[in-house]
This record gives sequence, structure tokens and C-alpha cells, in this order.
Amino acid sequence: MTTSQERLADYARLAVRVGLNLQPGQVLAVNALLEHAPFARAVAREAYAAGAQFVDVLYTDQHVRRVHIEGASEDGLDWSPPWLVKRLDDLGESGGALLGITGNPEPEIFGDLDGVRVGRARMRAVSEASLRLTDGLCNWSVVSCPTEGWARTVFGEPDLERLWDAVASAVRLDEPDPVAAWRTHIGNLVQRAGSLNDRRFDALRYRGPGTDLTIGLHPESTWIAASDDVRGIEYVPNMPTEEVFTTPDARRVDGTVRATYPLQLQGTIVRGLEVRFENGRAVDVQADHGEQLMRTHVATDDGAARLGEVALVDGSSRVGRSGIVFYDTLFDENASSHIALGMAVLQAVDGSSSLSPDERQTRGVNHSSIHTDFMIGSTELEVSGVDTHGHETPILRGGDWVL
Repeated sequence: MTTSQERLADYARLAVRVGLNLQPGQVLAVNALLEHAPFARAVAREAYAAGAQFVDVLYTDQHVRRVHIEGASEDGLDWSPPWLVKRLDDLGESGGALLGITGNPEPEIFGDLDGVRVGRARMRAVSEASLRLTDGLCNWSVVSCPTEGWARTVFGEPDLERLWDAVASAVRLDEPDPVAAWRTHIGNLVQRAGSLNDRRFDALRYRGPGTDLTIGLHPESTWIAASDDVRGIEYVPNMPTEEVFTTPDARRVDGTVRATYPLQLQGTIVRGLEVRFENGRAVDVQADHGEQLMRTHVATDDGAARLGEVALVDGSSRVGRSGIVFYDTLFDENASSHIALGMAVLQAVDGSSSLSPDERQTRGVNHSSIHTDFMIGSTELEVSGVDTHGHETPILRGGDWVL
């Protein structure tokens, strides 16, 4: 039987060797919560075994963040420490790697605070530096670490073993050869993305309970899946991953969409989210819980109210088949089709990385300091591809991929 230390070591090996594909001599930066320390230490040990030059772990204490939201001045509320921005910029310039660890042990720690203040306290300059870094400047990955607090949110009790089992299945850690299983999985997703690229749809049409939405696509955009490449290093940005995704035309989004999963955002769980779009912009945002925070979030900057990503996930997803709502976007977005407000996936539109923010916006490639996915898929959601003549081709029906 695998011990907890062996499990941490196996998971760290998967994150370092497959997720990051860390190379000898690289500096690795790790972002984690205090509660993730045991896993962060296992990652550091594996990273040095892989030849890392240095491992820098930055821990966040959510209770200190709460005190900041409650007590900071108006000027200090959204201030970004310049050394944290420099940390990320230096990592990109030096050819380092970045690992983010999610799995919030207290996902509603800010839920009772003023939503406007919570929305503003997000260190915008640090977020912008992070988005720059992950736009082709480094190999990076995001994984989740089970904690008792997270398990309590998911299951109503601190059943840590049950959560570990669910996470292990989702990231294929339960396979006899997880690395080989990932290679096969990546190949299947890449093939699916290729089928969409062959069709060159002009738009996607979504129909379902509370949803009637049309999202325009770029003629030159590319559907992406599973893995990415930077400086010849192939890596997997998200573990788990079950999606194929691209950048939409941020000017051509119209209709209404209803979220099908809760959204964990800035220490708050947003429930019952509905968004109405006109000419690409979110003009009405409503939610049963967390509405004030969500409206503040969408008003962060000019691009925060427009879409930067569309992603399709079908019923074969290991995360979706678990039937578990994880209250963690990394997992829930891989259980369900989703869209993202904010920054575009620049790799999906050739040449967009070299454009200025204004040039991107003119071209319909969104620019923002946020990138917030929310889940809209279900077995009741129908997704069709629309060609330039308005003809529709089924892509998802009843949760199944039918293209």
C-alpha cells in the first residue's frame, strides 16, 4: 500500500517530469498556500533530482490576505509589491519554470467581506506579470494539492483519502505507468483539436437551459490541446487537462450564458452566475451569491468584460465522470466546457504575441489583466460549429463528442 510520503513523491515526480518537464539548470518558482507545504517540499526534492539550479517557493497566508482586505487603505488595497513582479519577470528572462499549486483549504475565507474590496485586492501588476510569463516565456504547470479543508468543502467532511483518490484518478496517477498514460491522453486530445482545425468554423453556437450564446472565431486561430512548447521544452500546463481550446473573436459574442458549476474566485464561491453579452462585451452580470465580487472583477479593466478563451470538454473526461464538484477551477474546468473572461490565449492566434495591447484589441484578440474561466457545460448543453454560410454542424450532444 502506498504511504502518504510515497504518494507525495509520485505526484511531485509527475508534476516535475511531465507537467513542467523541468530541464537541468533551470530555476523553478513555486507558488503555494501554507497548507501545501508538504507537497511543495516533495516538488523541491524532485526538482533538484531533475537538475534544478534553484527552487524558490512563495507561500501565501490567506488569513494575512484577509487582514489586508479588511484593513488596507484605499491606495494600498490594490498595490502590487514590485519585488513580486520582478520575481516573475526575472524568471522569464532567465528561462526558468513556474509551478502553481491550487486546492484551497478555505475557498470561502473572504465570502463575508465586501465584494468590491475583495475584487480590488488582487495585485493587478503581479497578475499581469504572471500572464506575460505564461505567454511563451517559460514552461509552467498548475497542479492541485489535497487538504482536509478542501475535502470538507467538496464532501462535507475532511475525508482527505477520498479526495486524494479523486485527484489521483483525474491526473492518471493511479495508472501502472502514469507517464505513458499521459502520452496516450495527450495524443487523443491533439487529434480532437485537429478535427476542429480542419473544419475552420466561423463561430460556435451554444444552446441549453438558460444559455443561448454565439461566439465568433478568428479565421486564423488554432485549436490547442494538452501540451505546449517553449524553447524546445514540451510541457503540460494543466494537470488534469481534458479540454481543447482556442481564442475567440472578442468582438463577436452575443447572447446569454448560465454557469453550470460554482466558481471559486478570490476566497469566495460564486453561485448561480449568468452573463449577457452584446457585441462581445458582458453587459449584465448576475449571480445568486458573489454578484458584487463578480461585477467588480468584470470591471477590472476594459478587456475583463470580454472573452479570451473558449474550451470544449466532453463526457469522456475523467474529472467529469467522477461526478464531483471540486470547487477548484483547475478541476472543474476539465469536467465541463467553459469560457474565460479576460486575457486571450495568445498562442492560439499567430502573431498576436508581438502585437501591442491596442493592436490586439483592434484585431479582436482580447487583452486584460485577468483570465477567469467559468463552466457552462452539461449533458443538456448543445454545441454546434457554424460556418461562414450559417450552416451548423453538431459538436457536442448529450455530453458526447459527435463531430
